[in-house]
Amino acid sequence: MKFFFTISAFCFLFFALIFSGCTSQSPLVQQQTPTPATTVAILSPTLTAVPFPGALGMDQFSCFGSGNGQASAIVYRYEIRPYYNWTSSSWNSPREQAAASKPLELQNGYNMEKPKEGNTFLFIFIRVENIGNQTVRAPSANQFVVYSDGKMYNYSSVHSSDVVIDQVSGKQYDYLFGQDRSVGYIQPGESNQAEGYLIYEIPVSFSPEKTYVMSNLDYQNTAIWKLG
Repeated sequence: MKFFFTISAFCFLFFALIFSGCTSQSPLVQQQTPTPATTVAILSPTLTAVPFPGALGMDQFSCFGSGNGQASAIVYRYEIRPYYNWTSSSWNSPREQAAASKPLELQNGYNMEKPKEGNTFLFIFIRVENIGNQTVRAPSANQFVVYSDGKMYNYSSVHSSDVVIDQVSGKQYDYLFGQDRSVGYIQPGESNQAEGYLIYEIPVSFSPEKTYVMSNLDYQNTAIWKLG
């Protein structure tokens, strides 16, 4: 009887050891996550897009009209002025005339025009000529705008048609067409061409290489000139 009990106990311990070994968890194996390779970004230079790659240069003309009624327009020059002096028979401001002259200097009736702080005056000189043999409707001054560094600028009109600007010949472009300043008509021939200036007030930090003059010359033709 004791022998049977001994055998039974031995068998129980043997199977207990076997089953305990199968159910025990094996030690965790730490897996190393591979480190991703470092990617080196190669930066290429960013090219700034030219807004008007086909723009005309200074002193290059653009034609408009059709048939026998054709004309050419040109922006042939520009000037930059921090201020300008002007006189007019229909305007009289002693205070402004005195500001335009140094102390004890003779006052020639000039008034001084100054831009806002941080701005300057840009003079654009335009010529429109009828190259056909019929009367041509000329573009108005409002149809010429300046585009610089992503912004549009309209011209700033002088005070009256009889304004004379010191060291600037001619008149404001739209005053060449008589009383109706919004539109004008040009007769055929070089002697009838309309030539004048338009003044724009723009930031003093502007760059001629990034500045353009744009005009809808008529319903079908647009011209763009680059200053620099």
